[in-house]
Amino acid sequence: MPASTQTSALLQQKLQRKLQLRLQKQLQQRREQHLYRQRRLVLGPQGPWLELEQGRTLNFCSNDYLGLANHPEVVKALQRGADIYGSGSGASHLICGHTRAHHQLELELAQFTGRSRALLFSTGYMANLGAICALTDKEDVVFQDKLNHASLIDAGRLSDAKLQRYPHRDTQALERLLLKTSSTGDKLIATDGVFSMDGHTAPLPQLVQLAQQHQAWLMVDDAHGLGVCGTHGKGSCDGYSEAQIPIFMGTLGKSLGSFGAFIAGSEELIETLIQTSRSYTYTTAMPAAVAEATRAALRLSISDDWRREKLQSLVLRFRSGAQQLGFELTDSHTPIQALIVGDNARAMQLSEALMQQNIWISAIRPPTVPKGSARLRITFSAAHEEQHVEQLLAALETAMSGLSKP
Repeated sequence: MPASTQTSALLQQKLQRKLQLRLQKQLQQRREQHLYRQRRLVLGPQGPWLELEQGRTLNFCSNDYLGLANHPEVVKALQRGADIYGSGSGASHLICGHTRAHHQLELELAQFTGRSRALLFSTGYMANLGAICALTDKEDVVFQDKLNHASLIDAGRLSDAKLQRYPHRDTQALERLLLKTSSTGDKLIATDGVFSMDGHTAPLPQLVQLAQQHQAWLMVDDAHGLGVCGTHGKGSCDGYSEAQIPIFMGTLGKSLGSFGAFIAGSEELIETLIQTSRSYTYTTAMPAAVAEATRAALRLSISDDWRREKLQSLVLRFRSGAQQLGFELTDSHTPIQALIVGDNARAMQLSEALMQQNIWISAIRPPTVPKGSARLRITFSAAHEEQHVEQLLAALETAMSGLSKP
């Protein structure tokens, strides 16, 4: 081997070793800070009970709020869609991936949300990124709640606009920021409708008023409100017009039990996103079979009000029992119930203690939540029964009693 080739190979090995050492150090730091994340292998469909490699586990960490992810009608619609359209869309919507199934779903989502049009995206992350980056430029300012979902925050950071963040649900602080801004461009206020890690709802009446007063656009990410809140599950924005909340984002992989997301709004908004949203233009369309499954789930969501009623009953029973046991919960009446632990290690210990009792609740730690607010994020589904709630409360009491002192 020539000397030059040997030297090149040695340099490559040295560089590879340097990279490995850096990554090993970062991973070790995460382990020491109790921030290391691990996946568990699920062997069957979503539901109140999940089959894992280690056995059957009662599931309280899914976003399948209405229990539709394994509903027979939704599964059959997926199968029928695959029979008609195959397994993949083959290309982006703007090439040859936009089918009748996608088109019909967009029409139904627009009607459901009371908007002129809707546009499908492959994920909620892409929808938020695509909308904010397409609608703002360097002259504009984006205002965001500090506890917004990461996809909204990242969209604000990656856009050309200036990003301003205000304390959680603090509309007075937001108003001060709006008054201070000297930008000659447009203003966009973006918020979660239901905050994913706390279960809090956004102060929409005040946000709508501030947006009108300061001539700002208002964008609501209702990933965790759609299907759960509002008349027939129309979401947090139910009752607000397209003029009041011009940019509405919803996801399809939570209450609707399938996959994907959409933006709903005016004709001009949707056409602008079709023309300029990079995460729409340069992404393969979701499989048409998934669109058919979502259409079936949407019909069930609209017709089955009992699912929301049952969900609310389960949440109320849990909160009552948790308060009697002295647990610290966030102020939430949504299916998201956060039990605040604080310390990362204790949150992990508590999660593992519950798993030993065949109950799966994930420990949520920074950076997903602020430092010092590690928690168990407990979520409920209409597929749960009251005895599942009682089992959860008993397991929590046992796990907490055995938890090491801070």
